[in-house]
Amino acid sequence: MTEQTSTTTAPTTDPTGVATTGGPGPWLSGYYAPVTDELDADDLPVQGRLPGGLVGTYLRNGANPRFVPPWRYHLFDGDGMLHGVTVADGRASYRNRWIRSAGLAAEERAGRALYGGFYHAAMPPPELVGDAGGMKNTANTHVVRHAGRILALMEAAKPTEVNERLETLGEYDFGGRLRGAFSAHPKIDPVTGEMLSFSYVGPLTVYTVAPSGELVRSTVVELPAMVMMHDFAVTERHVVFLDAPAVFDLGRWLSGGALAAWEPERGTRLGVMPRDGDGADTRWFEIPTSWVAHFLNAYDDGDRVVVDGCRMDRLNFMMDPDDPPTGAEGVLTRFTIDLAAGRASFEALDDRCGDFPRVNDRHACHRHRYGYVAAYAEGLRPDGEFDLIVKYDLERGTAETYRFGPGEAIGELAFAPDPEGRAEDDGWLVGFATDLGRLETDFVVLDARDVTAGPVARVRMPRRVPFGFHGSWLPAA
Repeated sequence: MTEQTSTTTAPTTDPTGVATTGGPGPWLSGYYAPVTDELDADDLPVQGRLPGGLVGTYLRNGANPRFVPPWRYHLFDGDGMLHGVTVADGRASYRNRWIRSAGLAAEERAGRALYGGFYHAAMPPPELVGDAGGMKNTANTHVVRHAGRILALMEAAKPTEVNERLETLGEYDFGGRLRGAFSAHPKIDPVTGEMLSFSYVGPLTVYTVAPSGELVRSTVVELPAMVMMHDFAVTERHVVFLDAPAVFDLGRWLSGGALAAWEPERGTRLGVMPRDGDGADTRWFEIPTSWVAHFLNAYDDGDRVVVDGCRMDRLNFMMDPDDPPTGAEGVLTRFTIDLAAGRASFEALDDRCGDFPRVNDRHACHRHRYGYVAAYAEGLRPDGEFDLIVKYDLERGTAETYRFGPGEAIGELAFAPDPEGRAEDDGWLVGFATDLGRLETDFVVLDARDVTAGPVARVRMPRRVPFGFHGSWLPAA
């Protein structure tokens, strides 16, 4: 039997759970619409068989506005919501919770949206938000576990710590050592146990967090302008940045323009900093105009640094409200930086468009053979409506695929290692798949050794899980 409990309410909705109040925008209906409550559900229906070695929790983050704003809404604006699927003994349960930031608490007291967003430069009344400040830390982009702490992340603010029940504990500043923001895409080295992260809000600053969880090092890398650097790459010996012309301009935003704009005349370059060095030691290598939302992984190969990621020709995050929503246009690309020769180059590894690349995190920061990318079976679809998972064998230069059912969309699929496995692809790909017609969501499990066979198990969720961003597989302790 499935037990469900509702713990909060939100805007008026139609029978599908789609919010019917609030401002216009393409991300407030259907697959993208916010859900309006928090549930706990046990003993979920399983089609197929959950692997015996799959024991832990898949935790995924995403934007889910508690109060739909009366102005135009951008997908990145919403409050963070965690969706967790816990698997053990062939059974599965589900829980979702808002990340209850100080800004969200102020809005709940007011009973309405107070904060602006990418398309609306609204500063909330100080008498209503108090200590929450002028920018809400939505913590809506990613979630990771390091040194026993579960951290929900967005790239313009400090991490927010949650517990295993997904209850918000508050912002986490590493004992006061973190003064600024913290990337949504830190890298955890499985060999050293270190977590590296960065912030581009203000000066580009790189952080190293020890395996114990102590922030032990920070260094500044000088840039000519503040640019949107959503992700970076880390190898055994180096840190790699993409200085692309996606330029932030607060004055332009406050005047009604785009917060970030593509300025290709500025050019694009890759920066390589020694992992144990100083920001001043960074070397820069010019490349043709490019932008990367997400990197797959990176590793050292002698005097070369090899970085794989989904390259685009331009910024494609719809920062301008007049831009129509489009599909993610990235293609898996290998960047090679020859430190001895002093040059960098790149080559496309496929011609399929996709994004949300993932690797077995046991190989993060080190040489990898396999990568997994969410893609489109037949050209671009609306943003994030992927229907194909591609497994790349980067040693052999081959790819295997599985296409999900007609009208079905997937998000990012994370890698869950088989605890008894030894090979790099010993494990499972886990994530959500949603039927866009019925607006029903399954938690899907694919064998990473044979993605062409499709899901070995599907767990029917007690409700639609909206499109979201990034997540992690957290093995049971």
